[in-house]
Amino acid sequence: MHLPAPSDLVDPKVALGWLHTARFLTTAPQLEHLPAMDAPEIAFVGRSNAGKSTCINTLTQQHRLAFASKTPGRTQSINLFALGKQGLTDAVLADLPGYGYAAVPKEAKLRWQRVMANYLITRENLRAVVLMCDPRLGLTELDEILLDVIRPRVEQGLKFLVLLTKADKLNRSEAAKVLSIVRLQAGGGQVQLFSALKRQGVDEAAQVLWHWSHPPADQSGP
Repeated sequence: MHLPAPSDLVDPKVALGWLHTARFLTTAPQLEHLPAMDAPEIAFVGRSNAGKSTCINTLTQQHRLAFASKTPGRTQSINLFALGKQGLTDAVLADLPGYGYAAVPKEAKLRWQRVMANYLITRENLRAVVLMCDPRLGLTELDEILLDVIRPRVEQGLKFLVLLTKADKLNRSEAAKVLSIVRLQAGGGQVQLFSALKRQGVDEAAQVLWHWSHPPADQSGP
């Protein structure tokens, strides 16, 4: 998957202004509780402690939009956030619970893995997936299982982006090495470094999310 040409990218201020309109829409413990929607949906996924809530809050410039439980792996619902100005919804962010936390009972893990896999396979308006990954761990077995789940949809046009969060904890050579490794593992997905603390990669990620949610004919600005 290739990035749009720089001339096609919207101004980062426009993309971030659009993301700042994010507002809570609904929460759903099961797929049947999710409302059917026409707006393109972008799912945020990742292991517990990968920095998913921090990433969403940084991109939307809202401190507590995505709530990080004090007990990782405890939250087991899909949270939807609507995006759009003047109260209109032109895209939806889906925050999926973190996975892989050791303290969660095995039965609960399996139940949630089934729910998440079914969501990724069947959600009709799902247009893109953003996978958060701690670059010090790289893509784990669970991350690779998730990529295998979405691969058939990727082949049909589903977009995906791997954000290497907490990139401020790496030096330049470590960052370059993990980028090249994860790009090979991602098999066609876009991969970039991201640091909420240093605001590294924030503008670029915002531009990609805007581009995914707005067909080229609509990219004339707000």
